[in-house]
Amino acid sequence: MTFHTHPPLPVPETAASHDVAAPIGVLLDIAGASSRLLLDLPSLQALTTDPDDPAGQVGQVGSLVTMQVGRMWIVAAIRSIRLADDGINLVADVDLMGEAYQPEPSQGLRGFRRGVTRYPLPGSPVYPVSRDALRQIYAKQDRPHITVGRVHMAPDMRAALYVDALLGKHFALVGSTGTGKSTSAALILHRICEASPHGHIVVIDPHGEYGAAFVDTGELLDVTNLQLPYWLLNFQEHCDILLSPGGAARQVEADILARCLLAAKGKSRMAQDVARLTVDTPIPYLLTDLSNIVQSEMARLDRANDNTPFLRLKARIEELRSDPRYSFMFSGMLVADTMAAFIKRVFRLPAEGKPISIIDVSGVPSEITSVVVAVLSRLVFDFALWSRGGTSRPVLLVCEEAHRYVPNERSGANSSAANILGRIAKEGRKYGVSLGLITQRPSDLAEGVLSQCGTILTMRLNNERDQAFVRAAMPEDARGFLDSIPALRNRECIIVGEGVTTPIRVAFDPLEPERCPASGSPSFTSLWQEPGGADALVEQTIRRWRLGR
Repeated sequence: MTFHTHPPLPVPETAASHDVAAPIGVLLDIAGASSRLLLDLPSLQALTTDPDDPAGQVGQVGSLVTMQVGRMWIVAAIRSIRLADDGINLVADVDLMGEAYQPEPSQGLRGFRRGVTRYPLPGSPVYPVSRDALRQIYAKQDRPHITVGRVHMAPDMRAALYVDALLGKHFALVGSTGTGKSTSAALILHRICEASPHGHIVVIDPHGEYGAAFVDTGELLDVTNLQLPYWLLNFQEHCDILLSPGGAARQVEADILARCLLAAKGKSRMAQDVARLTVDTPIPYLLTDLSNIVQSEMARLDRANDNTPFLRLKARIEELRSDPRYSFMFSGMLVADTMAAFIKRVFRLPAEGKPISIIDVSGVPSEITSVVVAVLSRLVFDFALWSRGGTSRPVLLVCEEAHRYVPNERSGANSSAANILGRIAKEGRKYGVSLGLITQRPSDLAEGVLSQCGTILTMRLNNERDQAFVRAAMPEDARGFLDSIPALRNRECIIVGEGVTTPIRVAFDPLEPERCPASGSPSFTSLWQEPGGADALVEQTIRRWRLGR
């Protein structure tokens, strides 16, 4: 190889270069996880004659190169590239990704692993990655995995996600609206269900999209059949529903509610079997008992004269009992002890061929949606916590539109949903609870929660603040891939973290229409060409609007 510089830059020859004959550049300098290369432009141009050869993509952002240290080969990903000062050669910044072992000069690479133990010296020759080397880098290891698409650099290679690592340390799927995020999430969940038909997956679906995708493998629960007993709420969740939004009045009402709620639970027959009854103990109680106890407390002579907190609390209880929008939770039919049946149905215990439950909260009144999400999430965590020592039943909790429920400090208050999802992110893996977060606005997500996700799947992000936020949560060796986030096509994804062998750009597999979520955008041009039917549409819509279904 001859560099086109003046004078030419000498390049040392290599003793063994697996199946790549000619170097394409040299290592200029190295510092920790990153390095800088000097690449020969004519050598790169000569490689681009075969577009299907991975070596032909070298020089592209995210492409791979190799350098030799003894029998070890260091693999690096190009982060950025520019024209050298001489106007002829190229200078590339690269991130060191890992290393592979070459037993003999005539043999290929073996045993690729993340991290670098020995660093090459400046002046070391640089080679394009070969197809065989790429197969070793992206080879599916002998551990449970699912395949979800094709490797961008080599379309004939399958991209693998390692299920135990993906779920054991949580994951996040982020991407702007319209990039295929929901369909990609459905693809991953379908693959997991196929690999684990006796699994336990709970999906919080705020838009009613996923029910259509899991007709055969999932159980759809919405306001018509959820039947979430109100007495499963803990004290903080009771406060979020019953009390004033904030200020001094909320604290006064909270003190009243704590006394009255404990007294109402104490009237339950089940309370006799509970040695330490608290406001958080999940046992049935009657809303009428709670309302009557509030009335009795208001009539006591040894308290302050202000009746406002009592009246406000009593009115709110009566509103929940009488408003049909809340009947899925506050119906008088939900007083029986149905906790075991509810947990079995929601957590798919047993799965019975349907390992995933879709909780459609689109019909839940907006003012209590966050509380419903909090209750379901807390039940997942508490069930795992109190089942320690028995047969372990790990549960995957997937939260769509996660930024709604776990907002950052700028976007929202300290809600019960944010508290429990944050706790699951920090402690869930200890008890067998996996968290999957799906969001289109990662910058609005609590930073501490995203940082707990061991695997991050990033689709195209159009907002610069979202790009910067995700980039800050990524490991150093993925920077070259992350710089291409704005250029990703629909249904393309960059995956980094524990769930993959090495950072990888993936084109997701297509999904059959009947297995896709109902999240497609309407075609304005075609729908606006259809005349007639407006009167019937308006009447039907108003009827459903008024009936609430």
